[in-house]
Amino acid sequence: MLGNCLESESRVGKMDNVGDLLIRIKNGYMASKKEVLAPYSKLSKSICELLIAEGYIQSCKIDGNSMKIILKYENRKPVLTDVTRISKPGKRVYRGSKFIPRVYDGLGIAIVSTPKGVMTDKQARFQKVGGEVMAYVW
Repeated sequence: MLGNCLESESRVGKMDNVGDLLIRIKNGYMASKKEVLAPYSKLSKSICELLIAEGYIQSCKIDGNSMKIILKYENRKPVLTDVTRISKPGKRVYRGSKFIPRVYDGLGIAIVSTPKGVMTDKQARFQKVGGEVMAYVW
């Protein structure tokens, strides 16, 4: 019975790469780690590049099938406060450009996967393109 639980837990990360990446980053901040490792995918790389551009992480290095994410702190406090996964494998959430939500009245970002690539809610509204609202970060 215990073996089945471990097998199902190992499959969760493989099913939801985005959720796995975001939770690894959040847990790294909660444990005051300097860096975290995450599985590599093109989507994960795009999300990391977006988080670097927005100032939530310091850098991301790709080593084969894994990524080394360097976390960012200001005065020993994490830059990233929380992450909420919105669109999940069981329930996808899509919004048009006019209906993409603002996170904490513009203090946070929504990560949106669009036909033009992964971008923030502000960029998606500016380019007038909708897509899948993947997560909120603040």
